[in-house]
Amino acid sequence: MPSHGSLTKAGKVRNATPKIPPKPKKNLIPRRRNYRNYRRRILYAASSQ
Repeated sequence: MPSHGSLTKAGKVRNATPKIPPKPKKNLIPRRRNYRNYRRRILYAASSQ
């Protein structure tokens, strides 16, 4: 079974790319975000009616 390209070229681009530090996360994790939306929509909306 032929491969796609030779193994001598493997990893050349990734190793040549400069390492950039990750940006800080700005979004909440989905579970916290869903719970916050639940409180806004259900709990607080029910108490204001």
